[in-house]
Amino acid sequence: MPLRAISRDAQVRVLFIEDSPEDADLIRFQLEDAHLDAEYHRVEDEESLREALAGFKPDIVLSDLSMPGFSGHDALRIVREHSPQVPFIFVSGTIGEDVAVAALREGASDYILKNSSARLPAAVERALREARTEADRQRAERELMRTQRLESLSLLAAGLSHDLRNILQPLLIVPDLIAQRSDDPRLKQLAAVVAECGRRGHEMAESMLSFVRGSRRAAERFRVADLFHAVELLLKGSLPRNVQFERRLEAADAELHGNYTELQQCLLNLCLNAVQAMPDGGRLELVGRLEGEQVVLTVADSGVGMDQRTLEQLFTPFFTTKSDGTGLGLVSCRRIVEGLGGQISVHSVPGEGTRFDVRLPVPSEPAEDEFGMASAVPGQGERILIVFRDGTRLSLLGNALGSQGYVTELASDGAAALRSFAEAGEPDVLVVDDSIALFPATALLSTMYEAGYRGPTILVGDAEKFDRSVVPEGVVLEILPQPLDMHRLFAAVAGVLARRNAR
Repeated sequence: MPLRAISRDAQVRVLFIEDSPEDADLIRFQLEDAHLDAEYHRVEDEESLREALAGFKPDIVLSDLSMPGFSGHDALRIVREHSPQVPFIFVSGTIGEDVAVAALREGASDYILKNSSARLPAAVERALREARTEADRQRAERELMRTQRLESLSLLAAGLSHDLRNILQPLLIVPDLIAQRSDDPRLKQLAAVVAECGRRGHEMAESMLSFVRGSRRAAERFRVADLFHAVELLLKGSLPRNVQFERRLEAADAELHGNYTELQQCLLNLCLNAVQAMPDGGRLELVGRLEGEQVVLTVADSGVGMDQRTLEQLFTPFFTTKSDGTGLGLVSCRRIVEGLGGQISVHSVPGEGTRFDVRLPVPSEPAEDEFGMASAVPGQGERILIVFRDGTRLSLLGNALGSQGYVTELASDGAAALRSFAEAGEPDVLVVDDSIALFPATALLSTMYEAGYRGPTILVGDAEKFDRSVVPEGVVLEILPQPLDMHRLFAAVAGVLARRNAR
């Protein structure tokens, strides 16, 4: 029976445990006649068997039962101890029924008599197919367990991300208030540093959800030179002495538009993979250049490289060549790059090294106003209804907008906001967090619009998830992403009031 299904997949490694080279050749000729694409190796004692299991790594073992100084039963035991899933078939001149049954109980896949070996190719094919099926099943079980762990991690990350955002929010709001109340340039500089740390921390908390949620992160415009410098600083503690690192930017003024933190994590992941691919040292390069309308970021190493089979599975979830790897790092890199409208490619040669090319679009020229909003101007006593779930942020936002000359009214959920609307009347501006409880933001806006509210609204949340169908035609709506930047909020309030007054 031809073994075409097996031979098309990959070359099979067949190990003979046989003291007769002639008998081994006869079996090999029979398998070759059946079109088995295989590499063959023969051993006849325990020491050479153990060496073959470690070095040759057979896909199937064909063993004689009785050999001078070595028993097939001992060979089976050794194979099972070293490689439990490798098929083991006895091919013997004589084997009694009792011996055959005992061999199957000990873990042999089958037994074949040498003088009636016509069914050997079929037995080899079946044993290899069953072993491959079992390996696929175990792999699927491992991936299922990893998926379940990932789902559990996503629940933990969701809660942790929410708590961290609440903790970090004052770091985004208070520095602006400090800067407004002081003319000390040193104090303003310290406030700017604190605000930047808060923003980066917020982005890192959000990135924990990037796999399971797949949502878009806040974007910004930044220089590639700054990105490369940050990656080099993060790499310093991980570079072995025998790895030479070179950072080269061929276009000094190149810029990108996207999530700085995620792209930094992507390049850092590629660089750390490159370091691990050079156990004996080598050269790591991080290169940036312009090619037409694309910025190309290259991470190249002079390491061990990868074969074609590995390259084909490189971006498959849970595929990894590391004993402690998760198989998610490169999948995350590709998601980040493709989310920015780019592509990631890889070229590798075994023994020569690997090169990853990340191609990203050159950002369009920025508008006169980065956020498309009016500049922030002091308020004139306009009433602003602020609806936020977290009490700390609610209080800070009230103080911040109050310091700008607005009169603020605070509500911690949709129900409280409706009470304020009913008792105090229509506010000049509504600022609402899309994560409020009891009465969700969409339901709150829909109810207020039905009750006649036509004032401008600033929604803080995800623009892609908001149902704009609830907003009546002509109503001014501005959506600001998290983390909430105070300068952006001040400009948004001034902008929506200006648009309302211009109508």
